[in-house]
Amino acid sequence: MEEWTPKTIEELFVRSVHELGALANCINRENENIVTFVVNRHINYSNICVSRCPLCAFYRDVGDTDAYFMSIEEMLQKADNAVKMGATELHIVGSLNFEMNMEYFEELFSQIKRRFPTVVIKALTAVEISFLAQVEKMSVAEVLSRLKDAGLQAMPGGGAEILDDEVREIICPKKIKAEEWLRIMEIAHTIGIKSNATMLFGHIEEQKQRATHLYKLWKLQEKTNGFVSFIPLPFHPENTELNALGLVEEKTNVVDVLKTIAISRIVLRNFRSIRAYWVSLGEKLAQVALNYGANDLDGTLMEERITHAAGAKTPLMLPINKILALVKGANKIPAERDTFYHILRVYS
Repeated sequence: MEEWTPKTIEELFVRSVHELGALANCINRENENIVTFVVNRHINYSNICVSRCPLCAFYRDVGDTDAYFMSIEEMLQKADNAVKMGATELHIVGSLNFEMNMEYFEELFSQIKRRFPTVVIKALTAVEISFLAQVEKMSVAEVLSRLKDAGLQAMPGGGAEILDDEVREIICPKKIKAEEWLRIMEIAHTIGIKSNATMLFGHIEEQKQRATHLYKLWKLQEKTNGFVSFIPLPFHPENTELNALGLVEEKTNVVDVLKTIAISRIVLRNFRSIRAYWVSLGEKLAQVALNYGANDLDGTLMEERITHAAGAKTPLMLPINKILALVKGANKIPAERDTFYHILRVYS
C-alpha cells in the first residue's frame, strides 16, 4: 500500500475527474463490485447548542420556540419505531447542551440495549464526547469506557469538519481542535469502539487542507485500524452564518464533489468504505458517485435534521426499494450490511 504524504495527496487534485473516477472504481471492483447500505435511523436528541458554529443551521438557543431536548421516553419511542421498521442501527447525535450528562446517556443506552439487544448503538461525535467530559469533569477515556459499558458500540464521524485549526477557527471556533478530534478517536479505537470519519468540504478550505485532512485520517487508520467508513460531505451553505457573511455563497460543483470522493477512495484504501451520503449529495449525484469511488449509500435514515436544516432538499427517508434501484442503476450489486460492514444480505 502506498505511503502517502499531504503533498502526494494534493497532487491528485490536478488529475482529471474521469481518470480519478476510473482508478477509484477499479479499487471498488476488487470487492466484487458491491455497494452496501444499512437499515438505520438518525435520532437527533437535542438542537440546543452552546457552540453556535457559523457552519451550522441546526443549532438553537435555550428559549427559542423550536429548541428541544428529547426525554429518554421520547428517544425510546423513536428507537422502537425504527426497530419495528427493521433498523439494525441507531445513529444518535445532537448538540453541545449543558443539560447533557452521563446519567442521561447511560440510562438511554442501557434502556435501548435492554429493549432491543440486537440493535447497534452508534452515537455521539468526538466533539460531544469532549464536551461531556468537560461537563462531568472526567477524562475522555472514562467517559468512553462508561458509555461502552452502557451499550455504546460505535461512533459517527462528525465534528471532523476540516482537520486544520486555521479553518476551524472560522467555521467552528468553539469546537475542539483537530488534534483533539484525532486523539479522542484514537482512544475510542483503543478500547474497542469503532468509528467513522467525515470531511466537510466546499466552504473556505483549499485543496491543500483537504489533502492534509485525508493524510491525518490515513495515518491514524494505519495505527489503530479503528475507522470503518469515510464520509465526504459537501457543505450546504443555505441558512448558515457562513452564507450570511458572504464567505460561502453556493455549494461546490459536481466535478469537485466527484473528484474529492474518488481521491478519498484512492487514498483511504485502509478504510472499508467511502460513503455516498445521499442526504448531502442528492440521490442522482449519489448514484453517479458509485462509479467514482463510493461503495456505500449510508442507509434508510428515517429522520435526518442536521443537513436538512442547512438546506438539503432530499427526503427524510430513503426506502430500501429506492436504494436497491439506485445501486442497480449504477450497475453495482446492492447488499445490506450492519454497522461494522458485515454483509447481511446480497440482492441479486
